[in-house]
Amino acid sequence: MSAIGEQAALLQHEWRTNPRWAGITRDYGAHDVIRLRGSVAEEHGLARRGASRLWGLLHSQDAVPALGAVTGNHALQLVKAGLHAIHLPGRHAADPNLAGHTDPGQSPHPASPMTQMVRRVNNALLRTDQAGQAESSADGTMPAVVADAETPAGGAPDAFELMKAMIEAGAAGVRFEDHLPSDEESGHPGQQVLIPTGQHIEALTAARLAADVLGVPALVIARTGARTASLLTSDIDERDHEFLTGERTAEGFYRVEPGLYACGTRALAFAPYADLLWLETPAPDLAAARAFACVIHSQYPDKLLAYSCSPSFDWREHLDDTTAAGFREELAAMGYRFQVTTPATVHALDEPALCLAG
Repeated sequence: MSAIGEQAALLQHEWRTNPRWAGITRDYGAHDVIRLRGSVAEEHGLARRGASRLWGLLHSQDAVPALGAVTGNHALQLVKAGLHAIHLPGRHAADPNLAGHTDPGQSPHPASPMTQMVRRVNNALLRTDQAGQAESSADGTMPAVVADAETPAGGAPDAFELMKAMIEAGAAGVRFEDHLPSDEESGHPGQQVLIPTGQHIEALTAARLAADVLGVPALVIARTGARTASLLTSDIDERDHEFLTGERTAEGFYRVEPGLYACGTRALAFAPYADLLWLETPAPDLAAARAFACVIHSQYPDKLLAYSCSPSFDWREHLDDTTAAGFREELAAMGYRFQVTTPATVHALDEPALCLAG
């Protein structure tokens, strides 16, 4: 057997026997991964340790809370509060007020806005760790950084390169959306435009391939915007047909029926290709969370879920004190192991949001 064959056999055995990869579908083989690896293997230790630690926490704790950060200093504040995971929200990555921001001692890095954000945050955490301040987290270890990724404009090849860049910057996990990056492309301000189900599966597969090529067990996270999105770029995928209304816009987009059912149906299609499925609601909604979890776990009982609340509402308007106090525990009981709240602004963390952080 050739050297490539031996490496491929070992990798295939790893996929088959390691519980980390239980329930994960790969539309490629181990030989494909080995052929794409260079002769010199880089370690990418920051992403590797973060991914392994986050995966361990997801399976050893009822829930892993995370709050959003944008700058390194902001991330340090969250970690000092005892958080083991940090979420970097995509909507702030291209913020003109932050595009040129650098934390003390950090030089700008010529990369995508989100990759720059990941690198800034991780560098700030590393400097603190190297200074021996033991503030990287409550137990002295580096927190896991999970970052958002926009839908790659170039499809699977761009998803591969984006995931690769994120891991190189130190991301432990990356969340991929199933809609166009902005409503500017749709001609319908405020409306998200979904991409076909199969196209998003290709992006998730490419992201997994990139992580495998780099040898890092980074988490691939899938989020669908089907609950609110009413437009679709193409009707090429039969899985999307039941949601078509039969109408098209002047720009050629297909109109679809949004809703929780569409959200769950799409998430089921993404489940074999993702480590976590992400649900986001416009208000804290235990009923919606329960319905989504029931749909997913009816076919994938062990699939991990992530829950994120939008910051654009008043928590007290939707939850009484008793419900708010048990909100996190209720979510955890449904299988939402990763619980994220991202502040509406870089400088604001309101007290109700902190209830998700424990």
